Amino acid sequence: MISFLDSDFTQLSLYISNLKPSLLLFLVDENTHEHCLPTILANLETKVQFEIIEIESGEELKNIQTATQLWEILAEFKTDRNALMLNIGGGVITDLGGFVASTYKRGIKFINLPTTLLGMCDASIGGKTGIDLGFLKNMVGTFAHAENIFVCTNFLKTLPFSELRSGFAEMLKHGLIADEKHWQDLISIKELSAESIAPFIKKSMEIKENVVEIDFKEQNIRKTLNFGHTFGHAFEGLFLEQKTLIPHGEAVAMGMICETYLSYLEEFISKEKSEEIIKQIKRFFPYHNISNFKDEEIIELMKNDKKNTSGQIKFSLLERLGKGNFDIKVSQENVVKTLHFYRNYTF
Repeated sequence: MISFLDSDFTQLSLYISNLKPSLLLFLVDENTHEHCLPTILANLETKVQFEIIEIESGEELKNIQTATQLWEILAEFKTDRNALMLNIGGGVITDLGGFVASTYKRGIKFINLPTTLLGMCDASIGGKTGIDLGFLKNMVGTFAHAENIFVCTNFLKTLPFSELRSGFAEMLKHGLIADEKHWQDLISIKELSAESIAPFIKKSMEIKENVVEIDFKEQNIRKTLNFGHTFGHAFEGLFLEQKTLIPHGEAVAMGMICETYLSYLEEFISKEKSEEIIKQIKRFFPYHNISNFKDEEIIELMKNDKKNTSGQIKFSLLERLGKGNFDIKVSQENVVKTLHFYRNYTF
């Protein structure tokens, strides 16, 4: 369930009142502690005892060591199974917080309050929680729905531009795989800003929510949401290994360019259509040079993708603009051609 909050946060107060938790646990990073939590606490009407848990921001903290620290903190608070965790932040906070909550004492309730565009349109929805395993993205996790998702779009005004752009990649993906009109609406935006993006957030959230409702455990159609992520996660992992972090959405944009081109090589879409889509993606996103990465190491990372079976890389590609497909086996030759295309593409 997704709820858009009014300025006074009445819906959140009523929800907590009806749930009657034994303890509220606010999970934040240093950014949401400073910019978002004060607004929530100032407007929240509750007599329930609460604790604030702050972690450092950044993908590199989304690991088993941080999860262990959080479990230990919950134990120190004598947290029981009637507690409620409120994950206030972007994708790292909702992924990590959901994982910790869904595994502590075999599961306590949690809700997500996404504060980034990426969190709103992607990470907070769908019941996927997880942590990274070394440089392998989201390799350990659970399927566990948040009890609710509360969205306050005013929090987008606290974001740096790079975070807005990162979330916009997932919105573009939703249009490409599921709704051509949504894609056309998004590419009509002349300049990215919290104000220009806000009218389209609800539609993006609904697209993902509808797909997840059909296929929660990712047996079929939910795999289309991985468009851009097979290449993208490999790129993100390699940059992380080099300690050159790039935002998740920028890695996904790189992946969408590659997987659009691969859709053309596999004869799902025409060359002209692939060029049109790629041209629009590159309007919004910077080029990241992958010349330091060898084909073999990129492909090796892609073999660890969770959609694969028996070491065979399976892609989610475009069947056409506005419709994705999944479980597509492609030749290594076409993967290499795609990497060559990206390295030599003029941005």
